[in-house]
Amino acid sequence: MQKLEKNGPEQIIYKGKIFEVIKQSMKAGEKEIIFEIARRSPGVRLIIVKENMMLITKEFRSELDDFDYRLPGGKVFDTLDEYEQHREKDILAFALEAGKKECREETGLIAKNIKYFATAHAGATVIWDLFYCIVDDFEESEAGQELEHGECINIEWKTFEEIKELIKGGNMKEDRSIGVLFKFFLKYPEKYVRK
Repeated sequence: MQKLEKNGPEQIIYKGKIFEVIKQSMKAGEKEIIFEIARRSPGVRLIIVKENMMLITKEFRSELDDFDYRLPGGKVFDTLDEYEQHREKDILAFALEAGKKECREETGLIAKNIKYFATAHAGATVIWDLFYCIVDDFEESEAGQELEHGECINIEWKTFEEIKELIKGGNMKEDRSIGVLFKFFLKYPEKYVRK
């Protein structure tokens, strides 16, 4: 079996504000394969913890036409153009900064300590990484939540066991976050201990 390698530059087929679709010629030995790849700015998700409690949001999601329990977070870059300017750089540094901003806006908390935990990749033909960060030291913002127009986000503190029950009951629907939370709970089964 031969490894796939890029065979020339990518070609942008479509570009919007958030997404672009590219064609990329790939080669495995002598065989050429054309990939169509959707790409968008990465996102950041926050695992905000104090001992055996985690802050999650109950947020109205238009794609579900319903409320969903989620980890707080958002986009690392607001536009594809901004992402393109920084794509070849260390995106993690930008993700940590975006995490602080999203923490303040969505939860009304000021992150005093934020650290990288994991990255969830979407797949070979969809480039949309989610950077997961732990916030374990924070203070309340006097301004409270600073939600964008149209956002309906409530914050709730839940025990680790309550979050596992939400997942088990199908009340948390962002599957990549569920996978990362599974890793988190394996590492910290009963309570979070800062390392």
